[in-house]
Amino acid sequence: MIKIAEYVRLDQPRLMRLLRQCGVDHAVLRLPELADGTMPDHPEAVRAAVAEVRAAGFSVEVIEPLPPFERIKQGLPGRDEEIDRIHRLIKVMAELGIPVLCHNFMAKHGWGRTRWAEPGRGGALVTAFDIDDLGEHAETISADQLWANYAYFVAAVVPVAEEYGVQLALHPDDPPIPSYRGVARIMITPDALERAMALSDSPAQGLAFCQGTFATMGADIPSTIRRFADRIRFVHFRDVIGTPTRFTETFHDEGQTDMAAAMAAYAEIGFAGPMRSDHVPTLDGEDNTFPGYEVLGRLNAVGYMRGLWESAVHAKGS
Repeated sequence: MIKIAEYVRLDQPRLMRLLRQCGVDHAVLRLPELADGTMPDHPEAVRAAVAEVRAAGFSVEVIEPLPPFERIKQGLPGRDEEIDRIHRLIKVMAELGIPVLCHNFMAKHGWGRTRWAEPGRGGALVTAFDIDDLGEHAETISADQLWANYAYFVAAVVPVAEEYGVQLALHPDDPPIPSYRGVARIMITPDALERAMALSDSPAQGLAFCQGTFATMGADIPSTIRRFADRIRFVHFRDVIGTPTRFTETFHDEGQTDMAAAMAAYAEIGFAGPMRSDHVPTLDGEDNTFPGYEVLGRLNAVGYMRGLWESAVHAKGS
């Protein structure tokens, strides 16, 4: 049985109440940000955040994202101090029984869109990306540098995660293009993700299977789920229309992926981990303060995911 979860922040108590009313009892926790934009990763701050989410009725299945570690990504002085902080977070996660730590290896820039309020179905607002909106940028970090820095990260962090029973879940680069604002991106194809997984055979080296990003790559989603069956630790259930250089986010039922076939593939491989919606449309009455992460679209997604899962399990059982 998958664990249908949702992404929660401590500053969205109404969302947490609505999710519980819709039957969601698993949470993916974003640690609260401090005034300077950083995230507290010291044990007491993590314990306090987890306690608040648990008091709201959720089990915490994932910490997402890993607090910023740009020195590691860029190979800068101070990266070993960042690794020490990651080790500390892993240890407190083990103490608290939180099994998955989601991270990415996008340097300088996280997931990127160039349009944050494109009109979607019925006037809903969706996010979109068009590479022509970016302009030209000189390369500042190469793919070879990033691969070397990622290998350093894996060697330093995966053994500690395995020791403490925590699973890392690597998110692919979004958008999956070779360079974003002059910074190379390396986790942009299924083959590249396989290369990343091959750096360690530890069960702690896993994948956050973001369907929308793999769909943007042009991958066949059900077959790619089967390809990474032994590495998927966490799922972002979403969809798009388009290609790596130009795409639009969609409602779950109108993108380019056969979502029923995707859910059937998770059932087929016996996936029993957390799955959450991602980058949902902003619906009528919402102000789009958090593009992709407003409330109503997530409630719609929860019902859609639960229905697909129950259908997939029923079909598998028959």
